[in-house]
Amino acid sequence: MSEAAVQTNETPAYTQDEMMSVAAARMVGNDDVCFVGIGLPSEAANLARLTHAPDIVLIYESGTIATKPDVLPLSIGDGELAETARAVVSVPEMFRYWLQGGRVSVGFLGAAQIDKYGNINTTVIGDYDAPKVRLPGGGGAPEIATSSGQVFVMLRQGRRGFVEKLDFITSVGNYRGGNSRDSLNIPGRGPTVIITDLGLLRPEPGSGEFVMTSLHPGVTREQAIAATGWDLRFADTVETTEPPGAEELRVLRELKERTKRAHEGDA
Repeated sequence: MSEAAVQTNETPAYTQDEMMSVAAARMVGNDDVCFVGIGLPSEAANLARLTHAPDIVLIYESGTIATKPDVLPLSIGDGELAETARAVVSVPEMFRYWLQGGRVSVGFLGAAQIDKYGNINTTVIGDYDAPKVRLPGGGGAPEIATSSGQVFVMLRQGRRGFVEKLDFITSVGNYRGGNSRDSLNIPGRGPTVIITDLGLLRPEPGSGEFVMTSLHPGVTREQAIAATGWDLRFADTVETTEPPGAEELRVLRELKERTKRAHEGDA
């Protein structure tokens, strides 16, 4: 589904992955200070910067502050980030002063697995001592998940990623639901939205369980249920996500094309 093109009479053709990036980009504002993860979060955050949020402050884990890359970075150590940053600070300063100091309004994270309470696994698939797959690990994600004002999570929706029970909790979301996150004395609000290639999920007041609040154009409830490993529930009113506009698609595709050319040149 993620690579299938969608088109209506009113909008140009786009893929579900493009829908996901555009939907995520729209959620950050011009005044946000955004701690960005590599991959889809970076794509969405930079699309926002190149469209409606030119003054957004993008921070990457390597210590680059207010960076404005012309192409998407391959990693947090990509020279593009330092070369276009307003400042480069030490990693301890960036975490202690910016993140733990409460100066980051939005943390943008990806995930390998996520559960219905927004807890994230990026550590192992399977038993920790004898895993089927050992993943890159937490890096700065646990701190981003706890200290950012709020957290946006991006990943493609499927049963391998949307699971009933995580193999390992790397980054805490709403923990066990209810007020269990508050009982841990974690400062930030935690995850406030999960953006997927099928739609948007937000936490239900009281329970903290993520429910489907919006479906992207052409996506059915049945498709969302089939792609979720827990008993997916829906909000009382489920909206249809506004499809990408022509300008959003143009900027996104030009960004990805520049990135492709730059990385091919490095190969």
